[in-house]
Parts: sequence; structure tokens; C-alpha cells
Amino acid sequence: MLKGKLFCSIYKSRRKAGMYLYVDRQKGTGDLPEVLLKQFGKPVHVSDMILSLDRPLARAEVAKVMDHIRTQGFYLQMPPPPDEDMFMADGHPDKPAGPDA
Repeated sequence: MLKGKLFCSIYKSRRKAGMYLYVDRQKGTGDLPEVLLKQFGKPVHVSDMILSLDRPLARAEVAKVMDHIRTQGFYLQMPPPPDEDMFMADGHPDKPAGPDA
């Protein structure tokens, strides 16, 4: 038994780079809300890991991830915001046009 730990599977989205879905490994993705799957797309398995409060995650609070998986059946990790310096750099295709651009 993994007391105080959670064995999870991690899936990435084909639709949005940097978007990941954490689910309980035993339950899988079968019971995920349809609206979530419409936005996320078909989940692509990336990895399995044991979540533990003494092993931090790089981009999320492990306690929050574990709580969301236990209470709602999943944790959705959104992509990081774009690097503001890169976004505003000259030549970036998404740089806003305007007097300060």
C-alpha cells in the first residue's frame, strides 16, 4: 500500500503543447469528463510515477495535484505562460502591433 502516496499516470495533449493530465493509474482515463476530453484531445501516455509530498514536482504543487486527483479524478496542468521577453522581441510573429511595438 502506498500510504500518503499516489500512483498516477501522466498524459500529454496533442492539441496544446505543454498541457498534461494526471490521473490515478488504477482508474485511468475512462471516467474523465467529456468536456475535458473535447478540449484536451485523445490523451497520449507519457509516464507513470508515484506522487509523494516529499518529492516536489517541477511545475505544480504535489499536494494540490494529489488532492485534485483524489477529489475530481484528475489534475490538469496547463502550459506555462509565454516568456514575456521572448513574446515582446522584435520579429516574434505574435508581438502586438502598435505605437510601442
